[in-house]
Formats: sequence, structure tokens, C-alpha cells
Amino acid sequence: MSETAEPSLIAKREGIAGTLLMNRPKALNALDLPMIRAFAAAIAEWRDDAAVRLVVLEGAGGRAFCAGGDVRAVRASSVAGDRAAVEAFFAEEYEVNAGIAAFGKPWVSLIDGVCMGGGIGVAVHNGPRVVTEHALVAMPETAIALFPDVGTSYVLPRLPGAIGTWLALTGARLTGADSVHAGLATHYVPRESLPALRAALVADGAEAVARLAVAPPEASFAPHRAAIDRCFGQGSIAAILAALDAEGTEWAAAQAKTLRRMSPTSLCVSLELLRRGAAKDLAGCLAMELALTRVVVNDHPDFVEGVRSVLVDKDGAPRWTPARIEDVDPAAIAAMFAA
Repeated sequence: MSETAEPSLIAKREGIAGTLLMNRPKALNALDLPMIRAFAAAIAEWRDDAAVRLVVLEGAGGRAFCAGGDVRAVRASSVAGDRAAVEAFFAEEYEVNAGIAAFGKPWVSLIDGVCMGGGIGVAVHNGPRVVTEHALVAMPETAIALFPDVGTSYVLPRLPGAIGTWLALTGARLTGADSVHAGLATHYVPRESLPALRAALVADGAEAVARLAVAPPEASFAPHRAAIDRCFGQGSIAAILAALDAEGTEWAAAQAKTLRRMSPTSLCVSLELLRRGAAKDLAGCLAMELALTRVVVNDHPDFVEGVRSVLVDKDGAPRWTPARIEDVDPAAIAAMFAA
């Protein structure tokens, strides 16, 4: 039984827009395979339809835009040894990311509430990307021993300075204003203005965003901007940690503490992924990510363990393999990219 009688993605034609509502509010609108397939169907139907001038994407329930992919289901497939199910989820999700990028018309995401992982993937490759004061944006994959995917290996290296690396490794949570300053969002619109914005979008088109947007508050990370570049611009996880220790600030100590909680393998994989992604186009990045999921999700123990710790047992006590960053073998990381 689904949680409602309605589909998990509600697609409608309203005015000059195709509207999409991610509709799994109890799961914070996490992307499951039926929702991913419904995205693909909407893209195929509307891409060449001249009557659809833009798409407006929202999340149901008031708490989340989209909290990411349904990694619990992916973990269950991995535990069962069902490589085909793992492959289908990621391959079809990444095809949707590519389809949004190539859509050719504005794809307006109204991000109000939690937007993480796969939620960023269905928003960031087109725009405008609108955030409210209630938006909470993050790429928290290293905590579950995955890596920044859904095409963010293309996006994150292209953010200013080392912001993308900082976000990828720590899973730092951004406010709506932070997201604009970081380059993940394009416009800041207060929540109270969203109904007016939505009405204007379906009547007039994407130009309505600029009319209703306001200047965002200063980024919460502004005081640490130079330190982000100094520390997260380093070439290895060990060098990043050494730079954070050298800062001698409370902020830097908090970042280092966060990194030491993450999967050591995932940190090293993620840093290498962004380094490689900086030199590839989006299609190349998505292909690299898909190849990496086969190894990371199916063949390395940390993903199953990380999802267990964060989302299944929720004990916050993962047992990583290896347990320490210092024990990660660089050759093992390189081999994951060669698989």
C-alpha cells in the first residue's frame, strides 16, 4: 500500500506550466523508483510540447522539498545482493538529472523545507532555483558512506572557491540564504510570497521569479569564507584535517570533528570524485557516479553500515572499514574509480 491514494509524483497542466508535486510527505518526499519513473515520463511528455513553457516543481507536506533518494530501499537491495535493483535506481535517477539539464525550458524549483541529496539533483541542473527562509539544503552522503551524486560531482567543483568541497565532505547544512550565496540556489523568496509566485509562474512564466525575489540575508558561513578555501582547498583528507587543526578556531575544530565521524573511505572517494568532476561535463560526471555506485553500494561494507547507523537502527555508531582516515589505502580508492 502506498501512503496515499494519490501518486508519489502529481503531474498537472496549469496555465502555461507543467506542475510537479513530489507527494511522499511522510517520507519527506524522498525519491523512490516510481517517483523517478514519473519524473522521466513528465520530461518525455513536456519536453517538446510547445504549450508547456516551463515546469514548476514543489514538495508536499510543508516540511520538505525532497529529502533525497530512498537509500533505505537501496540498502535493502544491496543486502539482498540484488545488483539489478541498485543499478536501476541509480541509472534511472541519473537519467532524470540529465533530462532536467537538457529540458530546454525553465525548470523552476520552489525549495521550502528540507532539500538534500537527490532533492538537489532534481533542482540544481536547471532553474530558476528558489529558496525560502525555511529551506535547509545539504549533501549529507559521507555520513552514510555514499558520495555526492545526482550530478553534483559536476556542480560542486564549480561553486566559488572550496565551498563545494566543504559541503561535500562535511554535509554542512545551508539555510536558504546560504544556498544563494553558495551558488546552489538562484533566488530568495519568503515563504509568505510562494502562493503569489506560483500563481504568477503558471500565468506569466519564469520571469515572475525575479519580480518576487528579495535580497537574501548574509550567509551564515561568511565569517569562515577564507578558512573554507584555506582548509578545504587542500589536496587530501589528511591535509584538510591538518589545515583545520592549524586554524585553531572553534569553527575549524567543529569541522574536523565532523570529518572524523564520516566514513574515511567515503571522504577519500568524495574528494577524488570532485577532483575528477572538475574536468568533466555533466554527462561524464553522471557516468562516473553510476560506475562508482556499483562498487561503493554493492562491494564496500561502509554503505550498508552507514545507512544502518543513520536511518535503520539510528544508533549513530557506525563501524567503518577502515575505521581511521590514516588507514585508507590510496590504491584502494583509485581502484574504485577504475572498476
